[in-house]
Amino acid sequence: MPPETALLESRSLRDSVIARTDVLDKVKVLTLLPDGLHITTRMVAEYFEVGEEAVKSLTKRHRKEFHSNGMHTLRGADLRSFHRSTMDLWESSYPQAITQLTLYPRRAILNVAMLLRDSDIARRVRTYLLDIEESTRNGPGTGTEQLPLEQVLTERMLAGPIGNRLEAVEACLADVGSTLRELAPWMARVSARLDGMDRRLDAHGRVICAMSERLCDLGDDMTEVRKDVATLKAEAAQRRARRAQRRRA
Repeated sequence: MPPETALLESRSLRDSVIARTDVLDKVKVLTLLPDGLHITTRMVAEYFEVGEEAVKSLTKRHRKEFHSNGMHTLRGADLRSFHRSTMDLWESSYPQAITQLTLYPRRAILNVAMLLRDSDIARRVRTYLLDIEESTRNGPGTGTEQLPLEQVLTERMLAGPIGNRLEAVEACLADVGSTLRELAPWMARVSARLDGMDRRLDAHGRVICAMSERLCDLGDDMTEVRKDVATLKAEAAQRRARRAQRRRA
């Protein structure tokens, strides 16, 4: 395997692996802007866990190389258009008052990884790239079977910290499975009790419906009673009026 510094020193070696941008997501999840193509200088620094000045200094020293790999800076109308179409959709967007914005596509981000010295993330990306380069050279004709890129990356990933995390997750899932088996009888009892409660609630609902119907009938009866009372009052008033007339006569 070439030494890890080979990518730092050799432009031709960097150019030979610049298309392997999928390596970035194998080392660390890369979050892009809403356009799905670019990230900003600040996002590059966050990905490689370094300061923004380190990224700016690097791109200044190798400006031509980064421009050839897609890095570009927006200004004026292009910047305003990009803000309207993309940055306004992004919760952590740069302030509208900025006068320029540098954008990095995946190739430029990988370019940073191959040149950034003081970043553990960048070193891990370079290690992946060199492993892939070696497996490619050891293809048919050298006596060694050439491994697919996906297999090389997967084996490398499982052999590192990610593999340890996966083993820890699998152990946790095994504990969860045994816990669920222990809870199964209790959950069955709870389910039976809930079914019983549903049946009682249904019975109570039927009783309430019957009471509601009875109350409606009582309301109708009360209406009839009020009508009868009103009729009796009217008849009593008429009788009093007739008696009063007879007395005056």
